[in-house]
Amino acid sequence: MVHQTMTSSSTRASRASSKISPMYPIHAQPCRAKPCGRGGRPRAVADPNRSQSLMRTRLLRLAAAAAIVGMLAACSTRPPAPSAPPGAQPGAAAPAAPTGPLTGQPAVSKSRWVPASWAELPGFETDALHEAWNAWLRSCERPAPAFAPLCGDIRRLSIASDSEQRAWMVERLQPYRIEALDGSADGLLTGYFEPYLEASRQPGNGFDVPLYRAPADLATRRPWYTRQQIDSLPEARAQLAGRAIAWVRDPVAAMVLHIQGSGRLLVREADGSARMVRLAYAGTNDHGYKSVGRWLLDQGLVRDATWPGISAWVQANPQRVQEMLWANPRYVFFREEPLDALDASFGPRGAQGVPLTPGRSIAVDRASIPYGTPVWLASSGATVQLSRLVLAQDTGSAILGAVRADYFTGWGEQAGDIAGRLKQGLRLWALWPK
Repeated sequence: MVHQTMTSSSTRASRASSKISPMYPIHAQPCRAKPCGRGGRPRAVADPNRSQSLMRTRLLRLAAAAAIVGMLAACSTRPPAPSAPPGAQPGAAAPAAPTGPLTGQPAVSKSRWVPASWAELPGFETDALHEAWNAWLRSCERPAPAFAPLCGDIRRLSIASDSEQRAWMVERLQPYRIEALDGSADGLLTGYFEPYLEASRQPGNGFDVPLYRAPADLATRRPWYTRQQIDSLPEARAQLAGRAIAWVRDPVAAMVLHIQGSGRLLVREADGSARMVRLAYAGTNDHGYKSVGRWLLDQGLVRDATWPGISAWVQANPQRVQEMLWANPRYVFFREEPLDALDASFGPRGAQGVPLTPGRSIAVDRASIPYGTPVWLASSGATVQLSRLVLAQDTGSAILGAVRADYFTGWGEQAGDIAGRLKQGLRLWALWPK
């Protein structure tokens, strides 16, 4: 994807998480799903076609159930205290964390991985692991080399109980606490989402804000025109003539779509019919992202630069909305993708090249955590309480540092509200093959 993270308070925050470089399928370059690498213990089935059909059905059912509600199933309580590993006797000491090099050392330069015990992971005994398994199955479509040999087991365990999945993780994986190079284990969690907008194939009747395909000369003219120039210069508009995918009503909603890097459109066609499509990231004008929330704070116009705070200012100051939008020179171009029933149960493709799972996919700094790595995430704050298994499947230009993650909250208004408010402390543990 290509999400960018809004400033969320009156203090200076990290700049948006623009997944523009490595997230092309929506954040980065489009990646097509490929079969999972061989290895592990393949599941024995009498009828492969029937097995694949059952797996697809289960994926759809579980993914739908795990969307927004599943994403926050554990959010109403604070993360439970660390518990003993599965099978440990009450009162027994947790086994010591191993030392020594990792199997197939990951290529990380911005973090250090410190061996940890399973007892150190908050909520490990209570997480609904089957929800995360949907994201793990997706990672097995394009597995990292270290995890490819495990994908047979991961597929087999998709119909197992949480306790069976938990026992397998303890047997096959080793937790490593993610720390910055200076030894700090504390970091920052923000959120991103997939906007949902109504749109029209034809301008008019209030649908006056275009969403464009990339111009023909985008690759040869770098940087391209700024956002303000695109809106006002005849030569820029001429380059985009005939390249509108659709029109939406609200310029601020269109800006949100640009910031997030992808979205869903309910498009009314010229014949009056309507259908759902996805807009995926296809490039930018190569100008740096500037937070409109930061601009509002610097102008002294707001104290609350979360999306709810920005929305309130927009309602009260419609005459200055265009000025606010032009404060961000970056402009995002899209491509249209079909959205069938299975695709609609997942988010856009992240930088790993696989669809994102609401509440179970995160964007990370690739120099800290490789794509496809299962990660234990613990974050406690005013917006959500999280202790859960997630998969590192995406990235962003503002998602930088060792203990840094952007949490995919899903799609639509509720997901956007959570993502817009989310800015709180974070701890991470990478789970790496033994």
